Amino acid sequence: MKRSIVWLASYPKSGNTWLRIFLANYLLDAKAPLSINQVHKVGMGDTVARSYHMVAGRQIDLTDLGLVLRLRDRVLQGIVANNADINLVKTHHARVSPDRVPLIPDRYTRSAIYILRNPLDMVLSYARHYGIDPQEAVTLVTHPDNANAPTATSAAQYLGSWSDHVKSWMAYAPWPRLLLRYEDMLDTPEETFGKALAHLGVPVDPERLARAIRFSSFDEVSQQEARDGFIERPEQSAKFFGKGQKDQWKTDLDPALAERIVAEFGDTMKRYGYLE
Repeated sequence: MKRSIVWLASYPKSGNTWLRIFLANYLLDAKAPLSINQVHKVGMGDTVARSYHMVAGRQIDLTDLGLVLRLRDRVLQGIVANNADINLVKTHHARVSPDRVPLIPDRYTRSAIYILRNPLDMVLSYARHYGIDPQEAVTLVTHPDNANAPTATSAAQYLGSWSDHVKSWMAYAPWPRLLLRYEDMLDTPEETFGKALAHLGVPVDPERLARAIRFSSFDEVSQQEARDGFIERPEQSAKFFGKGQKDQWKTDLDPALAERIVAEFGDTMKRYGYLE
C-alpha cells in the first residue's frame, strides 16, 4: 500500500478551496472554467460522512465520536487503496491524535501542502462562514479545543486554536511539507501556485498556469456560486466566497478583537510575517 496522500491542509477559511479549484483547473487542463461543484474530481475531503457510512457498512451516528475515530483508519485505507502515486485529500484537522488515534498518520502520507492566512482576516471570513459574530469567532479560534461538530454530511473536525493548528502542521514530520501563504497566493499567484505544482511533481506550463489562475479567480468562482450555487456552502452562510481580499481586518475588525488575536497568536504571526 503506497503512502500516497498529499494533504491539502488549513484552518477553515484560509484558502483551501481556492487552491483545490486551481489544482482542478490545472490538472484537468480545463479550456473553460471548471464548475466549482466538480472540484472533487481531483481530490476529496477526509470527513465526508458517506465514507464513514461506507466503511462501517451501515448508517452510523456521526455524533459517536469514538466510533468515527475508530473508523478513520479504514477510511484512509480506502483512499490509498487505488494504488495511485498521489491522492489529494483536503483536511481541516489539526495534526493531533484524539483518543490516541492519529488523524494524519505517517503510514498513508506522502506529503502536505499547508495553506496559512493572517488570522486577523481569517476570523472575519470564519464568522461569516459559520453565521456568527466576530466576537464569538475570536473566542472559538483562540480556544485550544475548538472543533466543528458533525453534521449530516461531515464527521467532526478537530481544529484547536489557530496557532496550535499551525504549529501541529509545522512540527517535525518524516515527509515533505510546503507552506503557502494566502497573501502570497493573492500577490504573486504565478510563483505561489507554481510552487504547489512543483511540490506535486507536476510540470509547470506558464500558459496553462495563467489560465488555471484566471479560472479560479474570486470573480469567476463568485459568479459561478451566484449562478449555480456551491455544494460546499454551509446552510448558515449566505454565500461561500467572500471578497477574497487581504487586510480587510483594518477596516472591518473591532480593534479590541484584533488586539486579543495578536495577544494570543503574536509569536506565530511574527514567525510567518504577519507582525513586524
